[in-house]
Amino acid sequence: MRTIYSFALLLLLYFTSCSDHKQDKPYLQIPVIDLDQETFRKVVVDREEGQYLGHPTTVLLEDGKTILAVYPKGHGRGAIVYKKSSDGGLTWSDRLSVPESWATSLEVPTIHRVVDPEGKKRLIVFSGLYPARMAHSEDDGLIWSELEPSGDWGGVVVMSSVISINTGKGHYMALFHDDMRFMTKDGGELYAEDRKKNDQVLFTLYKTFSFDGGLTWSYPGSILSRRDMNLCEPGIIRSPDGKQLAVLLRENSRRANSQIIFSDDEGKTWSSPRPLPNELTGDRHVLKYSPDGRILVVFRDVPADGQESPTEGDWVGWVGTWNDLVKGKKGQYRIRFKDNKYERDCCYPGVELLPDGTFVITTYGHWEKDEQPYILSVRATLKELDDKLKKIK
Repeated sequence: MRTIYSFALLLLLYFTSCSDHKQDKPYLQIPVIDLDQETFRKVVVDREEGQYLGHPTTVLLEDGKTILAVYPKGHGRGAIVYKKSSDGGLTWSDRLSVPESWATSLEVPTIHRVVDPEGKKRLIVFSGLYPARMAHSEDDGLIWSELEPSGDWGGVVVMSSVISINTGKGHYMALFHDDMRFMTKDGGELYAEDRKKNDQVLFTLYKTFSFDGGLTWSYPGSILSRRDMNLCEPGIIRSPDGKQLAVLLRENSRRANSQIIFSDDEGKTWSSPRPLPNELTGDRHVLKYSPDGRILVVFRDVPADGQESPTEGDWVGWVGTWNDLVKGKKGQYRIRFKDNKYERDCCYPGVELLPDGTFVITTYGHWEKDEQPYILSVRATLKELDDKLKKIK
């Protein structure tokens, strides 16, 4: 019965996307595969009665099965919660002990793996606003340092993305954004003065570099700064040949679709932003290559103003290729991982690929009506999704 219901819902989503009477053409022009009712794919990572849990990021260690997750105890801010899975996300530990300063986190934490020029592996956790702070672990997350300022600067969701760059061993670039409020100590005052003069908020996308395996970071430099579009929450990926970087960007004013920019020189310079198709428009894109070279992008579906999506506000994904990103193509198909029950409040995802080709995708959302959001993961391979696609073609 569950299979029949899920298939019916899948068809409903697909044909809804192809029969929107309020728009000149269908908002989504690729199929939508629905996994909402497939409970066998889902694992509860953390849930607490009456407590908002949200905005996780994850990292997969080199053993191919240990996943670490951090997230705030609250909406976008609050004490950092830390959990571990030793079996590829099938089960999760109780909440692990963390340094005292982690309780003072003011923002969404992010966790990343880095390697220094001598080959020393470490983990780093960032906590944003002003000043941006960082903790590190030299033993795969068993012991962590306290949160310490990374410099006399701050921002929102630092570091949204961290990627190794081809300028030397142990060299990394991190990306994040700010809207004037948190970049400097007096940012709040500058923001207030700016709003008296300008109707539109100024959003700036920043880059910062580390040349010692993530221990220290340069003072951030601006990639772009605009009022007409509020570009933020950068999600980065490298081209298959290693020569180009692409960054997908949320457009927070909702005046336009999400945008994409490219760099051919390891982040020194960037192209002007151009719009992504509806199929990739939304918030907090996280990208990962599949074993066959296709790309899975996980994000929250939020269309531009005046548009209507059949999966609006939900935890979704997109499957396509690097060429689709470069050429602005629509991709192969959309995925709805889970129906979010409250407005658009869900999906800051961690996306990990296990050695057997299984994606473990972890995020938060209002998964039950009138209940606080909690942390959930979904497991799927692209082969499984491809097989579902064949059934609706």
